Amino acid sequence: MAAAAAGTRVFLEVRRRLQSALLILGEPKEGGMPVDISITPSSLEVKTPAGCTELRLPAEVRLVPSSCGGLQYVAGDGLHLRLQVRVDSSAKLISVFNQSSQGQECCTFYCQSCGEVIIRDRKLLRVLPLPSENWGALVGEWCCHPDPFANKPLHPQENDCFIGDSFFLVNLRSDLWQPRPELAPVETHRLSSENRFKLKPKANTKVICKRCKVMLGETMSSETTKFYMTEIIIQPSERNFSIIPRSQFVQSVVAQCLVELSTARSTFRFTIQGHDGKAYILLWLLNSDSLVIESLGSSNSITKFPLLEDILKADSSSAWNAIKVLYQPCIKSRNEKLSRAWESDISIHTLTLPSATCLELLLILSRNNATLPPSLRSMNSFQPTNIY
Repeated sequence: MAAAAAGTRVFLEVRRRLQSALLILGEPKEGGMPVDISITPSSLEVKTPAGCTELRLPAEVRLVPSSCGGLQYVAGDGLHLRLQVRVDSSAKLISVFNQSSQGQECCTFYCQSCGEVIIRDRKLLRVLPLPSENWGALVGEWCCHPDPFANKPLHPQENDCFIGDSFFLVNLRSDLWQPRPELAPVETHRLSSENRFKLKPKANTKVICKRCKVMLGETMSSETTKFYMTEIIIQPSERNFSIIPRSQFVQSVVAQCLVELSTARSTFRFTIQGHDGKAYILLWLLNSDSLVIESLGSSNSITKFPLLEDILKADSSSAWNAIKVLYQPCIKSRNEKLSRAWESDISIHTLTLPSATCLELLLILSRNNATLPPSLRSMNSFQPTNIY
């Protein structure tokens, strides 16, 4: 197969469940030169007079060269080609940033942003999932007598860790001797003319890291603290802490939350909401079985995001497991009508994160969208993107 290109960009997206792949060979930047594409079961090779680019596939994925078809040229994009793949279905994809805590282990809680120790050497005897946020409304359907759980909030004991959709609940009573995260200043008001003060019902209960001042969670009671999964890393105490690039960590945690919720509750549309109650992003999960293999070639066409680390390097190839989503931003009064419609739809699930993390996630989604081939950057009124 031959085509014309200069500074060629190669993009390969594999769908494991469909056993198919989309190959996009970037459009030439200027002029033209012959290009030879060689496809083998384990690799893809693109040869030009200027050099050779080879993409190697993971061991569980194999291309079927004889299935190549659907060749077409898309203006501004390049050549599109579809082919079949064979995928080892027994290979399980496990995130290297899996946050699930194992019982009976001594764990240390770290601030993900700076590595500050939040809870040291906590032995977790019980690690339990919390029921869905609407469980109280369903109790009437389960019980033939008055609600036995009324006014009984689920608070963890000293060696418990309760896991919600996007947060951990832990008890800090046994950690009074340790350095603790700070509470943000709260508003107070006078009860009388005496110098006595009381917290307002809407007092600021944010928990922030002492070192980097990032919001980690919120206090739920005098002993119970909610830590957001995007802000905390939990590791066995004997393991040394290592910094994970922030955007990779946020993507991994959000992707894991979306996949687990869609599997458990058959929910595929989500509202990403800040701790302030405002909607920031509307997300629609399309699939969770993508593998993206890419060689960027020249970096001139890639939009730069200075606030995010550059995980896709120019003139190199990368392979990433990914989930594909459609998204719409809701900041600055954008998509208000759609946001209200989603808010009233009971089939749509809300994920709550710190407001700063919501903005960070929106920037990551925009960056990932900008790195896609142009023809893949829009779908109706939504913007498609991959979360790696």
